Amino acid sequence: MFKLFWQVLTSTLAAFFGVQSDKNRQRDFQMSSPLPFIIMGIVLAALLVLSLIAIVRWVIYS
Repeated sequence: MFKLFWQVLTSTLAAFFGVQSDKNRQRDFQMSSPLPFIIMGIVLAALLVLSLIAIVRWVIYS
């Protein structure tokens, strides 16, 4: 379970930066469902937006 989570996390982060290796991309396409990648992408995008908002508020109000 943790191995699958780690694979999805690293693949999603690599997709965010556009640096996915061909071997990992092929492994990802072997998975039966894209749902874990979609969920992880939404979670990481939300964390990115929230952290940017927090940084901007911290800079403005300090």
